[in-house]
This record gives sequence, C-alpha cells and structure tokens, in this order.
Amino acid sequence: MSHTDHMDGGDAAVHAFTAAGADYLFCSSGSEWAPVWESLARHHRDGLPCPEYLDLTHETVAVGMATGYGLLTRRPQGVLLHAAPGLLQGSMAVHGALLAGVPMVVTSSESASYGDGPGKDPGGQWYRNLSIVGGPHGVAQPFTKWSTEAASVHTLPTMITRAAELSWRAPAGPAYLNIPLEILLEEWDGREAKPIVAPGSTHSSPEEVDPVAQMIREAANPVIVTETAGREPGGFEALVAFAEAWGIPVVEPDSAVCGNFPRRHPLHAGSDIGPWMDEADLILLVNCRAPFYPPSRRPSQGRVVVIDEVPQRPHVVYQVLFADRYLEGNVTNTLRQLTKRAKDLDAAVVTARRAAQEERHSDEQAAIAAIEAKAAQAEGIDPVLVAATLRGLLDGRDAIVVDETITHSRVVKRHVQTDAPDSYFYVQGGLGQGIAVALGVKLAARERPVVLTIGDGAFAYNPVIPSYDASKAYDLPLLIVVFNNRVYKSMNLNHRRFYPDGAAAETGEWLGTDLHRLPRLAQFAEPFGMHTETVDNPDALAPALERALKAVTEGTTAVVDVLVTR
Repeated sequence: MSHTDHMDGGDAAVHAFTAAGADYLFCSSGSEWAPVWESLARHHRDGLPCPEYLDLTHETVAVGMATGYGLLTRRPQGVLLHAAPGLLQGSMAVHGALLAGVPMVVTSSESASYGDGPGKDPGGQWYRNLSIVGGPHGVAQPFTKWSTEAASVHTLPTMITRAAELSWRAPAGPAYLNIPLEILLEEWDGREAKPIVAPGSTHSSPEEVDPVAQMIREAANPVIVTETAGREPGGFEALVAFAEAWGIPVVEPDSAVCGNFPRRHPLHAGSDIGPWMDEADLILLVNCRAPFYPPSRRPSQGRVVVIDEVPQRPHVVYQVLFADRYLEGNVTNTLRQLTKRAKDLDAAVVTARRAAQEERHSDEQAAIAAIEAKAAQAEGIDPVLVAATLRGLLDGRDAIVVDETITHSRVVKRHVQTDAPDSYFYVQGGLGQGIAVALGVKLAARERPVVLTIGDGAFAYNPVIPSYDASKAYDLPLLIVVFNNRVYKSMNLNHRRFYPDGAAAETGEWLGTDLHRLPRLAQFAEPFGMHTETVDNPDALAPALERALKAVTEGTTAVVDVLVTR
C-alpha cells in the first residue's frame, strides 16, 4: 500500500479473504461494499495478491456461482450480498448450498449508527429501508451453518477466518457474517490474518471397522445406498473399489445430489431402494441423509450400517436412519479401510450375488434400450430421446451435467448415464438456481463442457438476464437444454393425485400449471449474441444439439429449447 493510504475495514476483509485462500469474491453489489472495492483497487494498483472479484447483477447468481465453484473445488469462497434485503433475495441459494454441503463465507451489512454517530455518514437508506430487527445474522441463522456479527474492525479478519474454517468442516456449508458498514469504514491497524489450511480428517478405528467388515462378510445379500459419496474428495473412486472388492450392488436413490458411482457399471443397481427393503440382509448407507420414504418405512430384515462423517445432519429437520451401527470417520478413508478387509470371502456367495446383480443390470440396460427405441419412433420429441441424444453427444468429452429438472430428473439420470467423478450434480433447494450453479461449475472447470438440463418451469424461476450477463462477462459458455413441456407438470400431477375426482378433473380447470403463455425461451439469449435453437421435430434434435455444442466449444453459450411431448 502507498504510505498515503489509510487502511480500513475494507482492507481487513480483503486481507482475510486472501489469507483464507478464496479464489473469488462473488458480489451482488450493495452500497456497503465501497470500502472493499477501494481496497481491491489499491491491491490491483500495487500488484498485491487478492481474490478475483466477480461483479454480478443478482444475488442468486452470486451465491449459485459460488455453489457451483465449490462443488468442484470443495474450498470456501467469499460471497458479498447487500444488507438484509440482498441476503433475503439470495437466501434460497444459500439454503441450496447448505443442502449441497458447499463451503462458503456469505457476508452482508447493516448500519449501527443510522447517521447519528461520528465519522462518515452511512446514508439514510439504512434508516428508512434496509435495516431489519435482529440484524441480518438473525435472518441467516436458519439456513446457514453458523451466523453471527463482526462487532469490531480489529476482530473482523479473525471472524472471517473462523467463518471460512467452520464452513469447510463437516458437514460443510455456508457460514454467514454480518459486517456493519461502520466497521468497514473504521480505521484498521493492519494486523495479520493467519492463512487457513484444509481440515484434518477423523478416522474410524480398527475396533469399529472390523465388526462392520465381519457383518459384510456374513451377509448374503447386502446393498449400498448413497446420495453424496461422490462429493467427498476421492469418494467416487473409493466407493467403486469398495463395491467391487466385496461384490455389492450400489443404489443411487432419487435423492442423490451428485454422481457417486458409474451408471453403466454392472454393480449399479438403479435408483429404487424399494426391492431391497425386504430382500437385503445388510444395508450400507454411505453418505445417505434420507434413505427411506416415508421415513418410517423400515427394512423388514436387514441391519443398517451408516457410514458418514456427520450422519445426523443438524440442518435436516426430521431424519430417520434406523442405524444398527455407525462408522463416523472420513467416508473416503472408511471405504478404503473396508476395501482392505475384503478377505476370506465365501466365493460361492459373492459369485452368486454378483451374477444376480449383473443379470439385473443387463435387464436394466435392455429396458433402457427398449425405451429409447420406442422414444425414437414416437411422434414429437419424447424426453427420453433428448437425454439419450445428449448421452451420445457428450460421450468421451469429459462433460459435466448440472440438472435442474423435476419431472424429467429420473429420465436425465437414467438415460444420460454419467460415469465419471464430478460429472453430474443435481441442484439442491428451491428452483431458480440452475444457470448460476452451472456457471460456477464452468468457472471451476473451464476446460470441460458444462451442460445444464432444465425444465421450462425451472427456467422461468431463474434470473435469466443476470445469468446470461455473467456468462458473457466472464467467458463462461454453457450448453443449456430446456425440457419444455409448457406446463408445471409436477404441480399438475399432485393436483390430480390429491383430487382424482375433484372439480378440476370434472371441468378441466387446472390452475397454477399452464406455461403455454411464455414466449420461446431461447429468445432471451439473443440480445447477448448467444446461439439459440428451438426444436419441435425429432429429426432436427441431434443436429441442433450438435450445432449448439459446437458453439459452446467455440466460446458461446447455447440455449436449445426442446418442445417435448410430456
């Protein structure tokens, strides 16, 4: 810094985020961040290290991009929102980050003096419009892992460090820090913030692992059920090795939030835990927060082993696991320890188990092929045809699929069939985050094609214009494929399910579901110079997707609005 510069809370914040190892500050602008902007300008002028700043025009885009980036890097980044209203606007995405287990430090501000204190005037907007009783940290508490206020510029760097360290530890998730504007404007003495390091790992002891290995050895028909094993560093590979060593089928239920196991692997047992509830004599829940639905649906005979660093998730309101035994160390390490113990197995039992699963898998692949053949012959574009065409288009390209469909989510998982680590993520929490999460994924993996599959209803919830602005401003090309059935299908299905013989069924007046009135969705990308396609003919589908992917490869976001039949 120049000797004429006076450091303040903005410098303290930038210094702390730099020490915390944040690559980016994802900011949806607010009037409190002038001290941070001034500090960044000084850092840039003087060639000093600091996080890269992203100037984003919507809170959901800022948080969603931090989520997508964190899904791949698994390290906390900084998010700057505006006051309590900006926090409220971004709260859905913050909650989604909590559910996805993504570390980040979310900050916003308030005024502590309302213009009646000494020093610089914070502005009348805080007194009239922006403040909230209890402070924004009170607002953030229910949907963050940790939430508090920085009460002094002298403790601000350490508070940011603490927030980053808390957010990174299991269960990972967003931490929130309210930084009053007066603290940001206060003179800072420049005390050093210590860089943070990756969390240490906990390990299940041999005395805990050995009995579980014996339970597996004695089981004739065990099954693995997982939602997020692939989210852990090395977890995808460790789960594959574990399942192969013991010859155990792997179920990824509909609640799976990422790719955990190769979809085309013979031991992949689909997404339905139902058949195993009566057949399995041992159920291994690996990072599986909500395996049974309804929660009281208990396995009829199988014992349950829970393998999870934090099996009882503090942010899950109601959680039932029916555990007979817990292994609560680092999941990747626990799986590796169990893999090493795959010895003295009954070869006949394992061979029979593997053969039965291979037959089930073969039947599933045959069913998939038959469904895809039928979809290819159907009038109009069946959603299965879209997913199967995407699979063929992306095969061998090391692509990442981010999914924000609802009624088509099973179709996407079943027919796109991702097979590699960090190749599939399902957007968590409320709809409207998908484009931003995909942009964050692309930011973390610029060399890989990133595809967002999204329904027309979910697309309408997204802050589309701010998302396209971020895509263009920061050179983050996506392939966006809209499964457009012109209806809020899931809402309509529930109405029909709850009231099959009701007045709506009698009159045809289905409220809250019709999306025919929306214009062609691809057109919103045209002012940004992006590649757009609207497809309603099966023969045009593959060429349109090929052109779109070519445009993405050349550096332009492409939006393909596919008018599907259901």
